[in-house]
Order: sequence, then structure tokens, then C-alpha cells
Amino acid sequence: MNIHEYQAKEILSSYGIPIPRGRVALTSDQVERAAKMMGGRCVVKAQIYAGGRGKAGGVKLVHYPEQAQEYGKELFGRTLVTNQTGPEGLKVRRILVEEAVEIAREFYLSITLDRESSRYVLIASAEGGMDIEEVAQKSPEKIHTLLIDPLLGLRPYQARKIALALGLTGAVCEDCVELIMNLYKVTQEKDCALVEINPLVVTKAGWLMAMDAKITFDDNAVFRHREYPDMMDYSQLDPLEITAGKYDLAYIKLSGSIGCLVNGAGLAMATLDVLKEFGGEPANFLDVGGGATREKVAEAFRIILQDKDVKGIFVNIFGGIMRCDVIAHGIIEAAGAVNCTLPIVVRMDGSKVEEGKRLLRESGLNVQVGDNLGDAAGKIVTMLG
Repeated sequence: MNIHEYQAKEILSSYGIPIPRGRVALTSDQVERAAKMMGGRCVVKAQIYAGGRGKAGGVKLVHYPEQAQEYGKELFGRTLVTNQTGPEGLKVRRILVEEAVEIAREFYLSITLDRESSRYVLIASAEGGMDIEEVAQKSPEKIHTLLIDPLLGLRPYQARKIALALGLTGAVCEDCVELIMNLYKVTQEKDCALVEINPLVVTKAGWLMAMDAKITFDDNAVFRHREYPDMMDYSQLDPLEITAGKYDLAYIKLSGSIGCLVNGAGLAMATLDVLKEFGGEPANFLDVGGGATREKVAEAFRIILQDKDVKGIFVNIFGGIMRCDVIAHGIIEAAGAVNCTLPIVVRMDGSKVEEGKRLLRESGLNVQVGDNLGDAAGKIVTMLG
């Protein structure tokens, strides 16, 4: 689960991490009023669920409240396309107006989950700012990493080692140690998958400050934080993803034309790969789970059909916990309810597989059954030409 920059900064501030003064605006007039409160010279920042806003024209230093208002008018309703949004971009509906800060040095600092080691990893670099990804690619030696033992947690001496590696000394070094420890506390207490400050700066006055922040919560821990759903900006999400979330379906919109319905995340990833190998372009990732009901399968099928980019449907089911005849009933029910005429290819294996195939063949739908995954993938790609 993602949140906006201003929300992430509010959380950091509550843990004693310094942030610039700022106000959130929902209209251009509010942008102007906020700019006046900041003294006229301020930074106007579009709020979307993606990084790279600066390069996309979503961040600007202004010198007068009227200039801030004009830029606000330009930003509101605009679709920002960054390297993280994809070509469709995201609409700007909120703007953060912050005081302008005189910066002496910039750094990168984050704590995130490392899937390979199953631990949190602290990542820091003295080369913070917009081009941190380029630094990681071209100069990996400038990136400092520290795996955190889940039993011992992050220790002050480890935080100090990172602060010294960033070239900090004296009081600023000790401030950085405290900041890093607080950042780890945020990660633990808020169940975060990622907490990122980029850039973390030393101001010309000698203060550490989080100039930009990103926080991603672990979806599996949202139930422990009742306030999290209210923090979500649903305008930043695909409507189909919102609907899928209501039915506990793992759905991600992609750019292709083949709608995919699969049970199991690993099988779903393999399905996308096989479709690509045969020259097809998946329209989505959709995992109905290992023990989905007939109703859940039907809802998943309806979600796929609501995507106007879908020209054909590929169903890949392994019937272990879930029986193949249950899947077949769900497909037939959903397709019949919306008079689906799209070509459907189904690959089934496992419990009640012959019964499931028989139900599909007798359904009257435009459906073919594949003998195996490769055969089925080839069929749907061929049918869509």
C-alpha cells in the first residue's frame, strides 16, 4: 500500500525526523495561500504515487504566491508521466507546498525488505537526489548497504558506521545516527515494506532534513492499522484494482490484450512469461488464490471483462485445493451474465479436471481447452492473430 509524500513526512515528523514546513492544497487558491504562509519563495510539488516527478515537471521552485497559484492551475488535473508510472501516467489531485531550504549536501537513505535474505536492508549513498538509480547502475561502490538482523535489530554502532560512510562528522554525524535509528523504528512500528528519504540533506545552517519521503506499507499487515485504508488516495489506483481488492483478489493491470485468470502467484508469473514467449501480451496479473470459491472466480472473470483492452482470455488453473469444475462453473456464470463472445482458452489440470473441461465444452462459449500450458498459450496467441 502506497501513500503520498506529505503523509510519509507527517509520519517521519512524528518520530522526530526533521522535515520542511509545508501544507497540502486541493485547489490553486489554496496553493497561493500556502505560498504566502511560506513567505512567497517555496517549492510546489505534485503528489502522485510515483517517483521521478521532478523530471516530469511536477516539482518547481517559485518566488511569489501568484507564481505558485499559476503553477498550481497548471498542475491540477494534469497527467504526469514518469519512469515509474508507465505511459498512462497519473493525475495530479493534490499539491504539497513547502518552504524553500538552502541545501549544502544531499544523500540517499532507505530501509526496505530484501527478499533474497528475508531481512530488512539499510541502503545509503552520498550521491542522493533524482539520479540515484543511475548511481546504482554506474557506480555501485557508492551505495552502502547493511543487512539488519531481525533478532538484534539495528544497533547504534551500525547506524554510526553508515553515517561515517556518508562523510558526516561531529554533531551532524550524531544527528544522523539518531535519524537512522528513528527511521528503523518507523519501519518496525508501521509495518513498512519501504521507507525512503531522497534526498536527505544537510542544510546550509547545518541541520539534517528529509526533503522528500516515500513510505510503502506491507499489505499483509494493514489489518493491524485501522487508519491505513483512510490514508489511501483511490484516485491514484486503477478502478479494476480497487474492485479486485474488495474481493481479496491480487490484480495488477498490464498493457497487453490477453486477460489472465490464474490460481497461485507463482503460476501466474509463469503464465505471463509463457505468453510472452509465444508472442502474446498479457493484459493483467490476476491471482484468485488457491482456495477461491465459485463466486470469487466469477468476480475475477467479470473484472477481466471490464478491461476494454482485453481481446481474449487465458485461464490457467491447477486444481489442488480448488476443483476444476468449480472454476468452470465460475467462468460460465460470469461469461453468461455479460454475454461474453471473446475467445477463451483454458488450461486445466488436477482435481475434477475432466468434469471441468466437459462443462466448458458444453457451455456454448467460444472456448478451447489446451492440453498443456505451452499448447494453451499458443492457442490464445494464434486466436488473437
